[in-house]
Amino acid sequence: MSKAKLKKIIWAIVKYFTLVFGAFISVLPVVVCVITAFKTPEEYASTNVMDMPQNWAYFKNFIEGWQEANMGTAFRNSAIILVCVLVGSILTGSMLAYVLNRFKFVGNGLIRNLFLFASLLPGIAMQVSVYQIMYTLGWINSLPGYIILMCGTDVMSIYIFIQFFENLPVSLDESAIMDGCTYFGVFFRILLPLLKPAIVTVMILKGVGTYNEYYTANLYLQDKNRYVTVATSLFKFTGPLGNQYNYICAGVIITMIPALIIFILCQKHIYGGLAQGAVKG
Repeated sequence: MSKAKLKKIIWAIVKYFTLVFGAFISVLPVVVCVITAFKTPEEYASTNVMDMPQNWAYFKNFIEGWQEANMGTAFRNSAIILVCVLVGSILTGSMLAYVLNRFKFVGNGLIRNLFLFASLLPGIAMQVSVYQIMYTLGWINSLPGYIILMCGTDVMSIYIFIQFFENLPVSLDESAIMDGCTYFGVFFRILLPLLKPAIVTVMILKGVGTYNEYYTANLYLQDKNRYVTVATSLFKFTGPLGNQYNYICAGVIITMIPALIIFILCQKHIYGGLAQGAVKG
């Protein structure tokens, strides 16, 4: 066997071992979560996390988890927040990107740099001032206030849209304006439909972050009966005397189902949006 062929075989073994090991590490927490979700409290307290439950038809954890964590209200609030935040982020991000890319004015570069600087700052470092602003405006325990906050903290979507606008020729704008179209018409009728890959990319990144957001939701939506979200609902089963992980795992599986269904139905558009977003710019 030649040296080159042996090197190729060794590289293939290392590559596939790395992929299998990475997949195992990724799937293991989900497997443990599924196993734990079907255990009774007594089983969970007396068995190892990898020990199989005696009864796979034990759905009491799911029922009690749904009821005790008020997950019906949590899904409703999270759906409202998610839809409003995605629409707001896409519209504001694409409009700002349109202005910054298509119009040259004094301060254009400064604004771009300020957006970049803001994205480098850790969000936790600005929470004191942000909380003071939210409190002054009366937006604590306010669903609209939380939605506005989540829409206003998205800097990456602006840069994603800017990268896509740079690949759309200016001649499209000029032709539409010569035909009597306004700037709003150019944006909504001509350019926005061409931003579909960017919109899909922003929806994935922003949607996952908003759906899983816990810290901000817990801080500003303090009324856990009215304004509970999917991310904060499961902490109903945590406390100083211990954590009820069998209920938590059942709730985690429930929260994963909508995301899994959306991914299965829209995976073609998701892969297409991410792939095109990776090569733009």
